[in-house]
Amino acid sequence: MNSSSICMGISASSSNTSFNQCLNPFLGKLLPSKPNQNLRRTACVRVNTKALLSSSKQAVLNDFHERRALKIISGLQNFDRENVASVVTAADKGGATHVDIACDPDLVRLAIGLTSLPVCVSSVDPAAFSAAVEAGALMVEIGNYDSFYEAGVIFSPEQILKLTKETRGNLPSITLSVTVPHTLSLPDQVKLAEMLEKEGVDVIQTEGGKCSTPSKSGVLGLIEKATPTLAAAYSISRAVKIPVMCSSGLSAVTAPMAITAGAAGVGVGSAVNKLNDVIAMVAEVRSIAESLKMAAADQQITHTDRSFMM
Repeated sequence: MNSSSICMGISASSSNTSFNQCLNPFLGKLLPSKPNQNLRRTACVRVNTKALLSSSKQAVLNDFHERRALKIISGLQNFDRENVASVVTAADKGGATHVDIACDPDLVRLAIGLTSLPVCVSSVDPAAFSAAVEAGALMVEIGNYDSFYEAGVIFSPEQILKLTKETRGNLPSITLSVTVPHTLSLPDQVKLAEMLEKEGVDVIQTEGGKCSTPSKSGVLGLIEKATPTLAAAYSISRAVKIPVMCSSGLSAVTAPMAITAGAAGVGVGSAVNKLNDVIAMVAEVRSIAESLKMAAADQQITHTDRSFMM
């Protein structure tokens, strides 16, 4: 897809929200600041989608390169607009760096009307991504398989590689993240991650929360629940050069552990999207964001101490 037509209505009564897509710093200015008087109510601005996505990729990946990315996930099959809006708002107000929603153009437009954070869409259908990208998504994710596991569906490495190749073929310039299933053995997860890197994937996401049943409560239980995804992040981050996002079963207690294990960022879903109100969601996101900041500060101090000793 070399180019795309992005159309939006223009009228004197249009609200500011209608133009948030134009103001998103990751999307760039899609509309001229002073529309020609002769334009009709609808203006179609033709942009080079490939160039736009290429220029956006560095900005989208910047927080991963700085090892402080925090992606809040609403759920691959969550099409509840009210809940998605709450999750996006919580991500925006709580200090997240990215938000991940279901692959639906209408939800993308809803999200970019609420936040200037990069919007990622999740799906296992490569054909669905293009419409979401045209709507404003700057990152796509093949993953967040939890709802499929509940239905007894498991993805093989061959299936994931096929989905990845098709997605990359359709959208060669998009920021692409792929989840490595926790249903594979740890050595096979590493092997798949290496193959995905060769296919041009930008971010590898780990998982594991669903396969962990903590035997303890409190902090011990939180650490037990995060163990599978932390182990995957540790192993995969040492086998690939691209960023690894540690996701599934994480909390404010274990998110810093993911960074220490080698992850470039963390993904958080149910810890936020299962809460009852947006205030609680914001508080949870803020707690995780603050824990990551403290972890980064501790790492900086440790690095400085080692440099001094040398």
